[in-house]
Amino acid sequence: MTTLSKLDAQVSLNIKLSMQEKRCSRCAEILSCGFTQVDSPCWCADYPAIMSVDVPGECLCENCLSQGIQEKIVDLINTSSQQELIAIAHQYPTDKKLIVGIDYLIEDNNWIFTQWHHLKRGSCCGNNCKNCPY
Repeated sequence: MTTLSKLDAQVSLNIKLSMQEKRCSRCAEILSCGFTQVDSPCWCADYPAIMSVDVPGECLCENCLSQGIQEKIVDLINTSSQQELIAIAHQYPTDKKLIVGIDYLIEDNNWIFTQWHHLKRGSCCGNNCKNCPY
């Protein structure tokens, strides 16, 4: 086998391994975890990395990951000062993909930004927003 063939075989094996179906470590739902293409991040890369999974290397489905992050954000809001919250949230830019339940909610067909999204912005916009923490 030539070096190029070995490399192709390894890349193919890596892609197959990265696309393996896994079970959510919380609800046992089957999910696709990992890279779907070479150099493409997993879908979970869009979520803020503020919640560690109980077992390193384990994956959560979208519902469990979203719920866990929402719980972590509520815990941070209840136990941190406003300055601490702003410092934590500032690490997560607002120009990334917005995630329902974490960055916004839909109420009466309107997007309502969450307190977390406002904290990421870093200051009050002056629009008297429902969840403004400032």
